[in-house]
Amino acid sequence: MTMPTQRVVPALRITDYARSKAFYVIGLGFTVDWEHRFESHFPVFMSIVRDGMQLYLSEHTGDCQVGGLVHFIIPDVDAWYLEFKSRNVIASEAPNNDLGFLNMTVTDPDGNKLRFMEPAIKAVE
Repeated sequence: MTMPTQRVVPALRITDYARSKAFYVIGLGFTVDWEHRFESHFPVFMSIVRDGMQLYLSEHTGDCQVGGLVHFIIPDVDAWYLEFKSRNVIASEAPNNDLGFLNMTVTDPDGNKLRFMEPAIKAVE
């Protein structure tokens, strides 16, 4: 199990395990850290990670509702945009410079939004 460097782990509600796992692992390049089910036919609760960033994905209806928004701070939005595009993941909001930093948004199959943001570079005075 990978130990995250972040101190808060957001949880997103998913409704179809296989579809969501394919989207996050094959499409976005996350890896499965662990999966838990109380019984083999019960809903999954899982942890995924990429570059030290961790998310929980849950099929449990009581954990949270679909339609969340998570922000990721990454070093190069354009590079991730091209990577996702090469994996057939189309950004719902292409890279743009909004609020002083480069960002893009990807929407998962359940409508959860993942916003990838590149820190603003401050001009040297």
